[in-house]
Amino acid sequence: MAFDAAAKPKTCIIGAGCSGFTLAKRLKDLGLAYDCFEKSDNIGGNWYYQNPNGVSSCYQSLHIDTSKWRLAFEDYPVPEHWPDFPHHAQLLQYFHDYVDHFGLRETITFNTSVEDVADLPDGRYRVRLSTGETREYDAVCVANGHHWDARMPTYPGTFSGYQVHSHHYRDPFAPYDFRGRRVMIVGAGNSAMDISSELSQRPLAEKLFISMRRGVWVLPKYMNGLPADKAVLPAWMPAKVGRALAKATIRKTIGNMEDYGLPKPDHDPLDGHPSVSGEFLTRVGCGDITPKPGIERLDGDHVVFTDGTREQVDAIIWATGYNTTFPFFRQDELTPKDNVFPLFKRMVQPGRETLFFLGLAQPLPTLVNFAEQQSKLVGAALSGAYVFPSADEMRRITRADEEAHLGHFYDSPRHRMQVDFNAYCKDLTKEIERGAKRAKVTA
Repeated sequence: MAFDAAAKPKTCIIGAGCSGFTLAKRLKDLGLAYDCFEKSDNIGGNWYYQNPNGVSSCYQSLHIDTSKWRLAFEDYPVPEHWPDFPHHAQLLQYFHDYVDHFGLRETITFNTSVEDVADLPDGRYRVRLSTGETREYDAVCVANGHHWDARMPTYPGTFSGYQVHSHHYRDPFAPYDFRGRRVMIVGAGNSAMDISSELSQRPLAEKLFISMRRGVWVLPKYMNGLPADKAVLPAWMPAKVGRALAKATIRKTIGNMEDYGLPKPDHDPLDGHPSVSGEFLTRVGCGDITPKPGIERLDGDHVVFTDGTREQVDAIIWATGYNTTFPFFRQDELTPKDNVFPLFKRMVQPGRETLFFLGLAQPLPTLVNFAEQQSKLVGAALSGAYVFPSADEMRRITRADEEAHLGHFYDSPRHRMQVDFNAYCKDLTKEIERGAKRAKVTA
C-alpha cells in the first residue's frame, strides 16, 4: 500500500529511547502528526541509568564500546570534549540535549505505556494505553528496544548462592557485595567482558571465573593508536574482500585467543558478533580471570563444567543475552521465536506496511544512531514519497539481505538480527530511491 500525504496519516511511536525520539524528530521535520508514548518518566530507554521502568541494563561503570564518532547523530554532533568512549551518563545527557534542542520533549507523553495494539481494517490500529484510553492510528512504530527482557538459561541441578542476570547488575557492592567472593560470569558478550574485568580486580572478588560455551574473538577498543571502529573500508570494496582484510589485521594485532588461555574460537574473526574490551584479555593474561568451559550442572554451592572440573562458587552473573519481546502484541505473527523475526529492511513485515520496527537489529558497530537512518524510509513512506515493493518481492529481498548480513555468522540467537551498519545504510539509501520511483509510477 501507499500512504496519501494529503490524508495526513497519524502515527503512534512506542518508546522514547534513541530509536523513538530520532524517529519523532524525522516526523516532526516532515510535518507528520504523531504521538510518542514512554512508559518511564523520561527519555533514554536502555541508557537511562536506574530507569524506573526496569529496561536499563546500565551498570555504574559502563562506558559505551562504540567511539563517539560512530554514535553521533547526523545533525547534532557530540561534544568535542568527550573522551573517545563516553560514559553512559554522558551519552544520556547527549540524548537529553538532542531532545531539547529539537523541541521534542513536549511531544512525548511520559509515564504512559502502550498495553495493546489491535488491528483495524485498512491497515490501521487501535492502541490501548495504560491510562485506559484507546486511540486509533494510521501507522504504529515500535521502538521499545530489545535489551530488556533478560534470557535466563536452565541447567540440571540447583544453585544455592546469589545469582542475577547482567541486566540487573549495577556495581560490585549492592545489592550484593562481591568483595571476597568466588564469582562466576556466564557468557562471552560485551557485558560479560566488562563485568568480569571489573569484578576480577584484586580488592574485589577472591576468585573470578568466566564460563564460555564456545570461544569468541575479543577485539580491542584501539588499534594502531586510534579507536578501532574509526577504520572504514572504501565503499567500492566488496564485502568479502573487506572482511578478509579485516580478519588478517585482527589476527596480526591480537594473535590467537588460546594464547591468552581462552578457548579457541570455532570461527574466524568477524564470523561471529565480536566482543569488545580494552581490559579483558589483559586480566585473563594476568590470571585475574580464570576461563572455564560450559556448564554441565549446578550442584548447591558448586558448579560442574563440561570438562569434568568442579568449582565452589558464591555468586553467578548470567550475561546470557535477551529475548525479543513485544508485550503489546497479541498477534501470533508478531511474536518472535528464538529471536527469529525476518523483516524487510529490518523494519517491515510484508502485508503490514503500516507497522514499523525501529532499532530491531544488532548492527556493527552501534545501535545508537541506527534508527535515525531507518527513520528516513519511515518518513518517506508516511509522507507518500516512498512506495513498498510487492509482498512477494519484499520476502525475496529479505531472504537475500539476511544471507548477505547473516550468512557468514555461526547460528546463534545473538546473530539472527545482525547487520553491518555501513552496508545496511548504503542499501537503505538505494531502496528509498527505488521506492521514490515506484511512488511516481503510482501517483
